[in-house]
Amino acid sequence: MVTGPVSDRGFGPARHAELALLLEVAGTPKPGNVDRRRDLSDLHFEHFLTGAVGSGPGLRLAEEGATVGTAFETAVEGMSKQGGGNTQFGCLLLLVPLVRASAAGDLSPEGVTDVVRSTTVDDAVSFYRAFEYVDVAVGDPPEDAPDLDVRRGARAEPALREQSLTLFDIMVLSADRDANAREWTGGFERTFRAAAAILEDDGPVTDRVARAFIDLLTEEPDTLVVTNHGETVARDVMDRAAAVSTLDEAEELAESFVADGINPGTTADIVCAAAFVALERGVPL
Repeated sequence: MVTGPVSDRGFGPARHAELALLLEVAGTPKPGNVDRRRDLSDLHFEHFLTGAVGSGPGLRLAEEGATVGTAFETAVEGMSKQGGGNTQFGCLLLLVPLVRASAAGDLSPEGVTDVVRSTTVDDAVSFYRAFEYVDVAVGDPPEDAPDLDVRRGARAEPALREQSLTLFDIMVLSADRDANAREWTGGFERTFRAAAAILEDDGPVTDRVARAFIDLLTEEPDTLVVTNHGETVARDVMDRAAAVSTLDEAEELAESFVADGINPGTTADIVCAAAFVALERGVPL
């Protein structure tokens, strides 16, 4: 298995992560998401481009070996410097540890697992503070842990420190209801699998990304759709995506999802992370 970067572009992991953010939003169609042909009512293509560039300082911190929490909070702060609100919070949650792992020479499930398991309480505090920069759609916390509601932002710090919860611990607590948390706790399994599909595919990378998105969408209910619309709608989204066999067919589905306000944003986060891995492993551009 190739565990380190093999690209000959001369880009470091941070630049590839920024490029992955740009390629993710340029992939078309990704039903229900902003792409280069579709805006949402209050979230536009240009907001994602701006957010990607704004996240650069935080991604560079990750490449340089800063703590995951510090790099993530910095990236989210920079991402927030556009008029759309939350564009790439979930993408950055996945990208930061992947950048750290790649910079350390081990971009593999084992390498990124070592990164996330090494996170600290301070990282958890930084993660919670990041929620103060943008409005992130999240579900309710467990009934027995109201003090750990991420929407509390920095006000959750005393509870985090009292319980000695690391950022990895927070992801473990969230894994049963959040697909990005499951990536953290499961060796980024879907990320690396989708990256392999992008590498094995052909044609423009933006088309490969779009096809990977459709494939991921058929696998399990999208967390953001569940949060906003419920489990039944999320499973219907899976079934409708499974009926699509070409990108031309996906165009109609994309228009339908946008009209209905259905945004499978968590799936987009994972395909962005997969694009990063594919870039580091040499997908041609």
